[in-house]
Amino acid sequence: MAQTFTVEGMTCEHCEMSVSEEVSDVSGVTSATADHKAGTVTVEGEGFDRDAVAAAVAEAGYKLV
Repeated sequence: MAQTFTVEGMTCEHCEMSVSEEVSDVSGVTSATADHKAGTVTVEGEGFDRDAVAAAVAEAGYKLV
């Protein structure tokens, strides 16, 4: 399953890397790809929780909207 979320505040490739790394650590996530130009993170996996993804994005310093 893949799901794309909107992320507020990413402005560069470093932002993408931070969000991707944090979200990749969420239980059930097999991959996470952030795109600062689109303002999104696409999450792939099974059984991951939106709240856990939001918490990981917040840990990276950004906001899931």
